[in-house]
Amino acid sequence: MRVILVLCIFCLFLNCEDKQSKKKKTSDVTKTEATKKEFVEDPEDTTDTAERQYPKLDSKKAMYFFLEYDKHHKENKVRITTDFGTIDILLFDETKYHRSNFIFLTKQHYFDGTQFYRVIDNFMVQAGNSDDKKTARKRGHIGKYLLPADTKRGFKHDRGAVSMPSSEIDNPHKLASPYEFFIVQQKGGAHFLDGDYTIFGKVINGMDVIDKIAAVETDAADWPLKNIYIRKVEIIQ
Repeated sequence: MRVILVLCIFCLFLNCEDKQSKKKKTSDVTKTEATKKEFVEDPEDTTDTAERQYPKLDSKKAMYFFLEYDKHHKENKVRITTDFGTIDILLFDETKYHRSNFIFLTKQHYFDGTQFYRVIDNFMVQAGNSDDKKTARKRGHIGKYLLPADTKRGFKHDRGAVSMPSSEIDNPHKLASPYEFFIVQQKGGAHFLDGDYTIFGKVINGMDVIDKIAAVETDAADWPLKNIYIRKVEIIQ
């Protein structure tokens, strides 16, 4: 009886310790997530029931889709209208998948209403996402996909370079996040980024607007204290 009693007490102790351990891990995760602004898919997304002009994309379909799209959509200049003014961008033909992707998303009005959500003065401004559920619904309708890095075209992260960040997922090949982009604001460029991110365009007018955006106050996560919206992106040539 004494042996059985000791074993019961020991099992009860282990069970309580295990529950405390799980509780601590859950608490740590909750605390970490609570300190970050997360971009989440909208579970109430119903846009896929709308009439589709193009197939819903995934990483396998995207390459073939943009290869074909490139043959029929040769535009390479866009104008971004922001709360601080307009920015004109030349998209490079050499990075055709990334150029075609940006033109496609522009024609789908994806960027309209998104934000400059990461701003670091004397470095870069990053845009193309939002904490608005409408953005998540747009992504849900267009599809979830990544683009391959294309970093050997000779382009450098000079001031005004337009580049595509890699996805936040475990991503050893630096696959590009197609819905977002960043513009180098740093004087003299940010050449330590060369070889890691795909440069697919450059600012040809409006660097003064970039400088104004870069100078705003931000929180600890580099998010502007006052949201800076992209009102629209349109093709100008």
